[in-house]
Parts: sequence; structure tokens; C-alpha cells
Amino acid sequence: METTSRTKQFRLLALFGNLALLVWVALWQWTLSPHPHVSNITLAIAWCIPLLLPLPGILAGKPYTHAWANFVLMLYFLHALTILYVDGGERMLALVELVLTSVAFAGNILYARSRGKELGLKLKRLSEVEKQEKARFDQ
Repeated sequence: METTSRTKQFRLLALFGNLALLVWVALWQWTLSPHPHVSNITLAIAWCIPLLLPLPGILAGKPYTHAWANFVLMLYFLHALTILYVDGGERMLALVELVLTSVAFAGNILYARSRGKELGLKLKRLSEVEKQEKARFDQ
């Protein structure tokens, strides 16, 4: 099924946010502010692994993957908020992380919702599910 221009824009937003966050996290841990006691390469890889898990599905444009990738993004969202609160030296780095995470989150949600509607995918309302289950058990 053909995607609308609006859905394509949401996809580009999601791709930009996810890929930019991946690059930012790697740069932050590897070069911009390396940890003094842990290998900066090891730490950069460790911080990038969660973002790499949904990447194949995001690159393929799968709406379900875009939706569940937001659970992974919450790690980075909380990390950015924590650093903003406790570490004055890395506040600007954390602010960039927070913005990129928010862009990726919004892009993922908007794309998953828009593309899901185009494909006819939708979650049933809880009341519909309850009615179906009740009818099945009353038989």
C-alpha cells in the first residue's frame, strides 16, 4: 500500500531522530566526554547496543517496530533527565540527548500511527475485546 506524503515526513522524522541519537550517544561516550575509569570505546558500544536492536525494523519502515522502539528510547530519555539534574558539566550534552530522544519518540509514534492506519492495522478497544471474550465464554 502506498504511503502518503505526511507518513513519509513522519518516517523521515523518526529516521532522523533514531539515527542522530545513535550517532550522538556514540560521540558523547567515545570522544566528547569519555568516562575517566572505563574504556570509552566499550562504553560507547554498550550505550549504542539498545539503539541497534530496533534499527533493522526502523530502517525497513515497520510500524510495529517504530512503536516498541519507544520503550528503548525511554532509557535515553531518563538518562538525559538525570544528567540534566545532577551533572552541570554535561548539561548541554544531556540537553542534546533529550531533544534527539524526543524527536525520535515523536517521529516513531506519528509514523507508527499513520502507517498503521494506512495498512488497516488497529488495536481493538478494550470494550470490544471484553465483549468478544464474554461471548466466547458464555457459549
